[in-house]
Amino acid sequence: MTRINALTLDQAPAAAQTALQGVEKGLGFIPNAFATLAHSPAALGGYLALSQALNKNNLSPAEREVAALAASEVNGCDYCIAAHSFFGAKAGLDGDALLAARAGTLDGVAAFARAVTISRGQVSDAQLVAAREAGLDDAKIVDVIAQVSLLTLTNYLNNVAMTDIDFPPAGK
Repeated sequence: MTRINALTLDQAPAAAQTALQGVEKGLGFIPNAFATLAHSPAALGGYLALSQALNKNNLSPAEREVAALAASEVNGCDYCIAAHSFFGAKAGLDGDALLAARAGTLDGVAAFARAVTISRGQVSDAQLVAAREAGLDDAKIVDVIAQVSLLTLTNYLNNVAMTDIDFPPAGK
């Protein structure tokens, strides 16, 4: 049972309504995570601004989903695992790749995102060397950290709110 209600467009504060309309236009619906973030127009706006900025980073769309899945698995966010499995599949990841991303074993992005999330950024020298050996340059390392940070916001929100999942269930 949800602990923080998702708002309808009409229930959302006026300052959040335009942002929600933009989400609806882009996705075809307003996911419950955004409808929950809308309680705080500042939080919703901040999330959307960072998300849009990160869509222009050095990671491919599939790599962004891989980082999202690795972080969401560590943080135990079933909502974000379902959402990013859906978007990861749209970005070309098959079922095995989605599961490997969640486990942090798919590639260097997955392993580093998992390490950053587990250690809360206190990665070891060996983990940083492993990321570089897996092909992540400093720009991609920073972008993975940014992606993990973005996901930590929604992971924590959805875990606290117990947001109703409105994406297809993720495979196990």
